[in-house]
Amino acid sequence: MTEKRYPRDLHGHGAEPPDPRWPGNARIAVQIVMNFEEGGENCLLHGDPASEAFLSEVVGAQPWLGQRHWNMETIYDYGARAGFWRLHRLLAGAEIPVTVFGVATALARAPAQVEAMQRAGWEIASHGLKWIEYKDFTPEEERAHMREAIALHAEVTGERPCGWYTGRCSINTVNLASAEGFDWVADSYADELPYWYAHPGGHQLIVPYTLDANDMRFATPQGFNSGDQFFAYLRDSFDMLYAEGMAGAPKMMSVGLHCRLAGRPGRALALQRFLGHARAHEGVWFATRGDIARHWAARFPPPSPGPSSLDREAFVSRFGSVFEHSPWVAERAFDLELGPAHDTAAGLHSALCRVFRAASDDERLGVLNAHPDLAGKLAAARRLTADSTAEQASAGLDALTDEEREAFTRMNAAYREKFGFPFIIAVRDHDKPGILAAFQRRLENDRASELAEACRQVERIARIRLDGMLPR
Repeated sequence: MTEKRYPRDLHGHGAEPPDPRWPGNARIAVQIVMNFEEGGENCLLHGDPASEAFLSEVVGAQPWLGQRHWNMETIYDYGARAGFWRLHRLLAGAEIPVTVFGVATALARAPAQVEAMQRAGWEIASHGLKWIEYKDFTPEEERAHMREAIALHAEVTGERPCGWYTGRCSINTVNLASAEGFDWVADSYADELPYWYAHPGGHQLIVPYTLDANDMRFATPQGFNSGDQFFAYLRDSFDMLYAEGMAGAPKMMSVGLHCRLAGRPGRALALQRFLGHARAHEGVWFATRGDIARHWAARFPPPSPGPSSLDREAFVSRFGSVFEHSPWVAERAFDLELGPAHDTAAGLHSALCRVFRAASDDERLGVLNAHPDLAGKLAAARRLTADSTAEQASAGLDALTDEEREAFTRMNAAYREKFGFPFIIAVRDHDKPGILAAFQRRLENDRASELAEACRQVERIARIRLDGMLPR
């Protein structure tokens, strides 16, 4: 396909997201992630060219090229040696479901911790082969690492991972992971509900993650400086989402933890306080990401292809009649920069209206003249389009009295004589008396005003038609 297409989805679930109907009619799903990265980070011992410089107590650290960084290594060591066990006692003791984002090489170097995860019944997802930056990898190199990670993960845990999160990913990561057949992928921060991502091989379920309700902000500028700040942010996030769930729009809340960060005593206590706050509420579903993925996939199957994924012939065939007898509007809209945001009634309406508004005066007048008279000769002869027939019938224009029919005939003639195009109104917005009243009122307009009003009505009719064809 050579046409312009914009791949980012800036619409998502829209103004009225679907009700996920969480188990037990829960008002919120809370998902705790433990990132187990210690032993998989950049280190000369791991064959890397420099030391680690990311997410540690050494804020602003720089890689040491060709050197080991003792302070950095021991900070990471703390996560595996002490922080993990503190978080494990806290979470397993409270019987909180946990999803582990496990770096495969880190898991291989931590057999006791893996055994403890499995004994607690935690879900262990893949966090890649190594905890390194993948932005400059070629797709082939990244795929090789991904497949090596899957194989090593299966050796260490006894099972192939069902979920994936790289974190320090490339623009290719999600497509590569999708090709590997995971139940869910978490490399997205785009939403508070799961969603389906269209990739070259089909659709991948995305269970988005978080970088805000995340202890990583203890290791970044303008982040958390104390446990109180961490607790307050988690509490406020929970309270907002819980209130939205009580109002009929349940969401999910992800909480990201790192053993070397939240595993520190002053931070673990803040996490404990948050868990107590959340558990004190009714209707809270603590779940793994796999739980959420299975629940979502069972209730919301992958969507059908949207307008932006159609070829030109299929696009025009489906939407060429939205503007009455004017397929050129759809033809030109196809050439715009369409994307997922145009796969809704509102989005495609915007694209079609852009074309209509940018057209010449003669072209727009041609669209107006393509519309039939209301209750006119074409209607009587049953020669209207299916859309026009249904629209006129919705207002009872197919069942007029002789007096009403005479009134419409008289006004149609007067209107055409004055303005040079037929009277156009979105009849589904009106009843019969309302249409007659609008007819009489608009006959008093000057031509410029009425031309503008007729064009607005054409656009409104198009939107009503699209509402019957696409999600809003």
